[in-house]
Amino acid sequence: MVLYNNNSSKLNHVKEKPFKLEREIQSIFENNLQEVMSLQLVKSEFAIKNKRIDSLAYDKQTNAFIIIEYKRDKNYSVVDQGLTYLNLMLQNKAEFILTYNETLKDTLHSKDVDWSQSRVAFVSPSFTENQISASDFKDFGIELWEVKQFENNTISINSIKKSSGAPSIKPLLENSEKLKEVKENIKVYTEEDHYSKGSDTSIELYEKFKVAIINLADGIEIIPQKFYIAFKKGSNISDIEMQKKGLKIFINAKIGTLDDPKGVAKDVSKIGHLGNGEYQIQIENDKDLEYIMSLIKQVIK
Repeated sequence: MVLYNNNSSKLNHVKEKPFKLEREIQSIFENNLQEVMSLQLVKSEFAIKNKRIDSLAYDKQTNAFIIIEYKRDKNYSVVDQGLTYLNLMLQNKAEFILTYNETLKDTLHSKDVDWSQSRVAFVSPSFTENQISASDFKDFGIELWEVKQFENNTISINSIKKSSGAPSIKPLLENSEKLKEVKENIKVYTEEDHYSKGSDTSIELYEKFKVAIINLADGIEIIPQKFYIAFKKGSNISDIEMQKKGLKIFINAKIGTLDDPKGVAKDVSKIGHLGNGEYQIQIENDKDLEYIMSLIKQVIK
């Protein structure tokens, strides 16, 4: 990334300022974890089984633990380390639960955690092409995040996306008894997983709403989860649950904060529901598409 300072239409190049220590990167992320990754910090420097995890975090939207590792050098395998950490987590679930409860003074039970959504995030100023390629599997719970700092106190953070044609990692794990836990437990969901819950009609309806949502603003991501398809810009803005006859659309806003003069969004703040937010819209056609987009747009930051 090339960064410029705009001074009365005169562009001045802003130089990158390399991080001196991994700890600098760790401090930035841990102090801003909710803002940057929409995660809750559980514990810094979590020691378990002769290993030390830089940051242990929890994703309340997926109910899953996230291991975060910070790197300045490039001489490591994201695949080997990622699989090792995932395996470590799945074989020591009780320790992770105990650490969460003791550190956050909360009560989390193993049954409440979706272990299939566990993942490892590597954070570094840059990654090699080999590292990016090696982690590019559609069903591999590993994320790469690039972070850079510049001389004007600007920080850039970029999540490296997987390619649209990313293959499955499962064939590579077939003969690995050591990684049996990872192979059998980790699941990265796709839109196709949700299509099986719908019909030709609801899938076509979903495609229309998907296009409309991602056109509301730059940088909106589609992240399929276990029970719904999430649309994120930093954090979830809307979730869509596929059904046979239509769609359930959730808007991630507290009740009373949405300007909805037509009253199409139902208050689900006091009843159980799968998506994020306290507003739900049940649809079977696209006649209110533009109006619903005006509601979703209100929660985009």
